[in-house]
Parts: sequence; structure tokens; C-alpha cells
Amino acid sequence: MMNSTISTEELLQERIKELSCLYEVSAIISAHQGSLSTTLDKICLVLKQAWRFSEHALIELQLESYYFTTSIIPENTVFQNSAIIIFDEDRGFVKVHYPSDQFTEKHFLADEEKLLNKVASDVGVLYERHLNKGKEELLKRSVERVDRLSILGEITAGIAHELNTPLGNILGFAEFIRDRTVEKQSQLDSAKIIKAAIYSREVVKKLMFFSCEMPQNMKFVEIVPIVSDALSLLGPNFSKAEISYEVDFKELQLEAQLDPIQLTQVLFNILINAIYVSPKNTVIKVSVYSDNSSFFIEIADQGPGVDAALKTKIFEPFFTTKPIGEGSGLGLSVVHGIVKSHKGDIRTFDNSPKGTVVQVQLPLKMS
Repeated sequence: MMNSTISTEELLQERIKELSCLYEVSAIISAHQGSLSTTLDKICLVLKQAWRFSEHALIELQLESYYFTTSIIPENTVFQNSAIIIFDEDRGFVKVHYPSDQFTEKHFLADEEKLLNKVASDVGVLYERHLNKGKEELLKRSVERVDRLSILGEITAGIAHELNTPLGNILGFAEFIRDRTVEKQSQLDSAKIIKAAIYSREVVKKLMFFSCEMPQNMKFVEIVPIVSDALSLLGPNFSKAEISYEVDFKELQLEAQLDPIQLTQVLFNILINAIYVSPKNTVIKVSVYSDNSSFFIEIADQGPGVDAALKTKIFEPFFTTKPIGEGSGLGLSVVHGIVKSHKGDIRTFDNSPKGTVVQVQLPLKMS
């Protein structure tokens, strides 16, 4: 019998798998053309990988005349089940089975059930679109569906809350060992633990930003000093990368209503990405200007630019083009979440002759 208990670290890994599954299913549905059965087959195979014991998980999906299983279903199983609703009628189901001789219902996670319900809902939307291609009713029903980001918010907020306390304990005890020990190897080992804990705490903080769990302190502030301070604090990063920056501030006294800490977070993430992709001896240009209702911050680098196929993905959580260990894939999703919470917009476009311009648009006053 498999062990049903799960550690905090394992829970984090499972939730990341769930997030990845949501995005892969969404991508499959967005790319759907032609055969419905082929698309449903792909969804089942992706769904199987999201479960805790994926090598033992068996996916069964029935939708009217369509039926698919990832392998033969044993006679005795335990399973999670979600109905597929089409135009307010039960037309099928999707189930995740485990063999009952090795598993019980306790081996399933609550968030796996949320994920299964979301996938069943997405399959329902896909089938409605298939039946109602080209009709306005599709748009109405799509809007009424649960927003994918609300599910992501629940998952990420859960990760953040569950990790905060153990990370604090790890960091505290590691600092205690470092300060009290005289043995060189112990000092080095504790320093590594501290570094890893601090990195993990920053990931947690980003998750909380992404899930809108961080309270906002909205007030009227001057924009140029915030931008200047961010550039100054990142001075060592510019120097180390052997690049420079130029500023173009159209209005030195420009004021807007926002959370200054969160604006700094936005600037840091965009600038650090720009520094990362910029070749040596190039310049990052930072512009600030406004119109009647909004102000704009543009950060332009001279790097390789963003591939057209990736432009729609760069704001997704856990998506990164950096090597493993160099990026959490949360930076730009945090930026996107903060900008949207300020009722603003963020977009990217090609710089000339090469590179990328990231433009942040925020209202001068929150309504």
C-alpha cells in the first residue's frame, strides 16, 4: 500500500504540476483544429501526468459517443470523478483511477479534485464550441465559465501560506547554526541553507503577489523618484553586466495613485530581465511620460528580442527561457498581476534595430 502522507515540499511539487497541466490543457484547447477525439486524447495524456502517483494513475473520459482510457481500467479501483456538462446537461465524465489494491481515497489531494473539475469544465467548453461553431452563444457561455486565473490564484495562495512558516524556521535555525558554530564546514553548509531559504522565500513572495494576497497601499506618489531609485539600486547589476542606461523623463513632477512598493517590484523584474538579455556595452533606455488619464513607463533593451511564438507566454506563471536554477518563471507573471490589479496594461513590442520594449501603462488615478 502506498504512503498517503505528503510533505510540504512534495505538496509544492504537486501544485506546480497542477499549474503546468492547466496551461498545457489550455494550450491544447486553444490550438484545437480538426479532430475532436485527437484533442481529447491529448488532454487525457496531459491530465495523467498531473496526479501525485502519475505512473499508477488511469484516466477515463467519456463524452457522448467518445470514449478513451490511458490504459485498461482494473475491475476494482478508487477514483475521482467530474461530470462534463454540455448546455446544462450531464453528457459525460472524466475520472482518475488508482488500483484499489495499492491505493485508497486518501491518496487523492483536494487540489487534484479542483484541477479535475476545471479540466472537465474546459472539455465542456471545447465541446460546446465544437457543436456551436460560429454562434454568439459560445461567447456568452465562455464568459460565464470560471476564469482560469481564479483557480491559479487559489493554488498559488495555498503554496505561499503553507511554505511561509517552515521557511522561516529553516532560515532562523540555519542562521543560529552559522552564528554559533566555529567549524568551517558547518559554516559553509549553513550559508548554503540560508541562501536557498532566502531564494525560496522570494518565490513565495512572488506567489503571493501573483495570487493577489499582498495588501496594496494605494497613495499619490511622484513617479520619477521611484524609477530613479530602482535604477540606482540596480547600479551594481548594470556594472557587472557591463551595460549602461539612459533616462527620458518628460515630466519630473508626474504624480499617480498607486502602491509604490509594487511599482518598484514591477520595475525590478522588468529591468533585471532587460539586463539579463542585454549584450555587453549596450544601453537600456527608460522613458516615462503621460497623457490625460494614464502614465507610461517604457524599458527598451538591445537584446535578441522575444520570439513571436513566445510573446503570448512570457506573462504565464512558471514560464521562463532562462536555464534551470536561474529563474523561477514568476517574475513577469508577478508584473502582469500587479499591473492588472492597478487597472493598467502591459505589452511588449520590438525595439529598433533590435531588442524588446516593455511598456507599462497605469492610470494616474484609481477610480
